Amino acid sequence: MSQTTRRVALFFCFTLSLAVLTNVVQAQTHTITVLHSFSGPDGNYPLAGLTMDRAGNLYGTTNWGGAYNMGTVFRLSRAGSGWILTTLHSFQGAPNDGAYPYSGVVFGPDGALYGTTYRGGQITYNDGSGTVYRLQPPATVCHAVSCPWEETVIHSFGSGDDGEFPQFGNLVFDRAGNIYGTTQLGGFSQQGTVFELSPSGGSWTENVLYDFVTQSGAEPYSGVIFDSAGNLYGTASAFGPDDTGVIYKLSPSGSGWTHTVLASNELRLSTLYAGVVIDGQGNLYGAAGAGGPGGNSGGIFELTPSNGSWTFNTLYTFSSGGGPVDNLTLDSAGNVYGTAEGNGLYNQGQVFKLTPSNGGWLYNSVSFNGSNGESPFGSVILDAAGNIYGTAYYGGSGPCNVEGIIGCGVIWEITP
Repeated sequence: MSQTTRRVALFFCFTLSLAVLTNVVQAQTHTITVLHSFSGPDGNYPLAGLTMDRAGNLYGTTNWGGAYNMGTVFRLSRAGSGWILTTLHSFQGAPNDGAYPYSGVVFGPDGALYGTTYRGGQITYNDGSGTVYRLQPPATVCHAVSCPWEETVIHSFGSGDDGEFPQFGNLVFDRAGNIYGTTQLGGFSQQGTVFELSPSGGSWTENVLYDFVTQSGAEPYSGVIFDSAGNLYGTASAFGPDDTGVIYKLSPSGSGWTHTVLASNELRLSTLYAGVVIDGQGNLYGAAGAGGPGGNSGGIFELTPSNGSWTFNTLYTFSSGGGPVDNLTLDSAGNVYGTAEGNGLYNQGQVFKLTPSNGGWLYNSVSFNGSNGESPFGSVILDAAGNIYGTAYYGGSGPCNVEGIIGCGVIWEITP
């Protein structure tokens, strides 16, 4: 097993025995349909969630596999009553390309796809310290059945101060077309960064907006989001005022940014890998994969702005297994969706929905069983009809077998 495979396996071995703190209604009323099982040449082990275009095509990444066994970017398109997967790019690694993407892809203002890789890049440290890349359709008409897209590495990490090893968080754009994201390590204190990439004369210029330090949280695994006023929000997984992860805010201030810790110990957020999402009223929603009162549970939480401060509310605590790793998803009705990687009826993960009801929340879930996927780490997306889409890291009908875990991962759908 390679160093990268071992790192992924060790990173995700945080399944814990958790305690229920609130009474909820739990039911399995839907089933998971596998749209595609990965097999190796088309990619292995999708970590991140999916992105959808206006035509309903799904885009994502695999952490492994492809032509060079360093991960892929793919598109899944409807074809009659089925789906066809096209590999848009196979990563080749340092020194000219990225490797092992942990995050998904997003569409930029120019219609191209943007994402990060955990390894690779022109500045090599072992396998490189990660990249930011851009993918666009071929400039000329392609008559082949499968046409790779044109990839450009727009930034290579690894000089130290600019950050190292971008993790799960998807990139975000501001209205001017600047890109924002995080790295888990690197920066002045080697505890991670929030960075900005600005287009300039056909290239991109990086600016580190914030260097994480131990006293106020460190090692961000997730990305950042904007509110309507231009503030950035995110999470850091370690340290902080109470030796736990933190939820933070970065506010533009003159020529720089001001960092504020919004919450640090309410759920003992020491495994705070997921980021936060924001609703129309400015409330933040997030998840702790493990932690909680007494240090033995993880759950879903809400932060509500109140007179210049923030009120922390626990919406749900998990009863067993690992909790969410990636961001939650909100719909227009106020429902909260996500994945939990290590629990459910078969202890192989689940997709859940939290519905507001009479001042509380009702919990419904659908469980993975191996054949329909196992260990979902990525977030979910919804289409206009209410169908839910996502990935699972293991499972499916592919030939992979890692330490007794069967399957190379799947893309799945749940219909209402």
